[in-house]
Amino acid sequence: MTVGRTVLKSALIAAALAGSLQAGFADEWRTTSSLIGDSKYGDNFQHYDYVNPDAPKGGTYNSVVLGTFDSFNPYIVQGSPAAGLVGFGGGLLYDTLMEQSTDEGSTSHPLIADAYKYPADYSSATYRLDPRAKWHDGQPITTDDVIWSFQVLKANSPQYSRYFENVTDAVAISDREVEFHFNQKGNRELPKIIGDLAVLPKHWWEGTDANGKKRDVTRPTLEPPLGSAAYKIASFKPGSEIVWQRVPDYWAAKLPVKIGRENFDTQRFTYILDDNSAWQAFTKGGLDDIKPENSSKRWKTFYNFPAIQAGDVIKQEFKTTSPEPMQAFMLNQRRPLFGDRLVREGLTYPFDFETMNRTLFYGFNTRTQSYFQGTELASSGLPQGKELEILEKYRDKLPSELFTQEFKLPVYDTPQAERKYLKQAVELFAKAGWVIKGGKMVNAKTGAPFKFEILGWNDTDQVIASPWIANLRKIGVDATLRIIDQTQYVNRVNNFDYDVIIGQLGQSESPGNEQRDFWSSKAADKPGSRNYAGIKDPVVDALVDRIIFATDRDDLVAATHALDRVLLWNFYVVPQYYRAVLWLAYWNKFGIPEKQPTYSGADQSSWWIDPAKEKALAAKYKSSN
Repeated sequence: MTVGRTVLKSALIAAALAGSLQAGFADEWRTTSSLIGDSKYGDNFQHYDYVNPDAPKGGTYNSVVLGTFDSFNPYIVQGSPAAGLVGFGGGLLYDTLMEQSTDEGSTSHPLIADAYKYPADYSSATYRLDPRAKWHDGQPITTDDVIWSFQVLKANSPQYSRYFENVTDAVAISDREVEFHFNQKGNRELPKIIGDLAVLPKHWWEGTDANGKKRDVTRPTLEPPLGSAAYKIASFKPGSEIVWQRVPDYWAAKLPVKIGRENFDTQRFTYILDDNSAWQAFTKGGLDDIKPENSSKRWKTFYNFPAIQAGDVIKQEFKTTSPEPMQAFMLNQRRPLFGDRLVREGLTYPFDFETMNRTLFYGFNTRTQSYFQGTELASSGLPQGKELEILEKYRDKLPSELFTQEFKLPVYDTPQAERKYLKQAVELFAKAGWVIKGGKMVNAKTGAPFKFEILGWNDTDQVIASPWIANLRKIGVDATLRIIDQTQYVNRVNNFDYDVIIGQLGQSESPGNEQRDFWSSKAADKPGSRNYAGIKDPVVDALVDRIIFATDRDDLVAATHALDRVLLWNFYVVPQYYRAVLWLAYWNKFGIPEKQPTYSGADQSSWWIDPAKEKALAAKYKSSN
């Protein structure tokens, strides 16, 4: 959703994983796992090749977060989780069975589990726990914790429930091994993605708080939970600040995925309600040490404040090779207004990307043309080969153009382009039963106006939406933007209470079970799902299953091409743009490895605080702190 646009493009984002595993390794214990080939680190993985294994620990990392928070339970629909907690994965508090790689796509390395295996028919997966794994209270992480976590997350987390839809149960087969059973064979991703399970402390959640009240994992809470990861909550001010402290005896500190990483002693997150105030906080120093920038205007024109000129703030661009997300206006088909494909296509034509890129974004952006942008999974040209074979089964249920025309979005490259594309939009609306009367687009039968609201929560939404709104008004469509606070926004998005939002959906190089959460008919009715457009299409459902049960990589690529093409030609969203770079500005208090992971662009967890630099900055800018 929109909230996620400012988050770093990182492999730590709750990435969707799926693909093919090699049957030749069935029933053999595996450590590092990959869905798209062998990991470059192999079985002798010591540490990531970009980290400084001797990076010093210490110092405080300060960060500003927009909005507020009211819960330390990120796995339920209710509440706004505090910074450091995530709805998918473990965040700063919990470890997962395996940890997703920071510099390779669809690859994981051991964490709580030191190995896993699966049978040749992919009907189950067994994970073996590292005997050293423990909670912050010193108790061991057990198979009971794993099984309970699986049950709780599948029952209460919208993302995990669909991610593990085909996982029926988990049973302990020894004091260190948990076997997960699947209700369908041949789902080649499931053995791998079980490793993404966040493991929660059963004994803590089933215990009582300081007042003797029994805890409830299905409800929000502001009692700091027991964790297992490198950090724990040290202090907080409800809604305004949370401070995390590094655990000095963290059990996994010497594992390959952790060496040279998680170096800050303290991570302090300060909440600020609006973007302008957050910007001012960064320029003054003391509250925000690293700023991931997503504003083209700000990147181009605002970085001239005194600390930049003095060399105390560094502005740096990191190229990325990870898949690009689909950022778009998500048209909520739960609203009858957007039920007609012709209408949705008509809404696509007034979006003038080229003028926006030139006048607002300084030419930094590129138009998004695929839901799988930046990968071999993106469709192109006309369907052929295996992809065509897949689509032929649904020919009578698909737009005829899908088979005869290459999908192309409008390009505003000439002065005449606006008139051309707005005329096409009006023609499409007319075919769908809408006409212009008195300058307003109205239903030809009822006279009802074509009117909708774009829901947003920050200034960037205003920048993105305004040009589209202006062009829509030229064809009589009454579109407006409503900005609300972040908490209200999250709640409304979770409950699909909007006409249109500016959303974002990230993909991996190996799509799989998470596609159900994005596109399936079931997810359309599940609060908290990421089917923002409310898609309910049997063809899409069938293609999602085709991806999940792909027999090999070639089959997966063909099936994903087919899904991409069907999604595009149904115009469920109005695509916007992407940048294949990560923009970071940071106060010069860090030690940074010379190399950073190109897949995610930068791994801030591999940075460390330089005490001398930190002290010098604190003295120089203490009046601003």
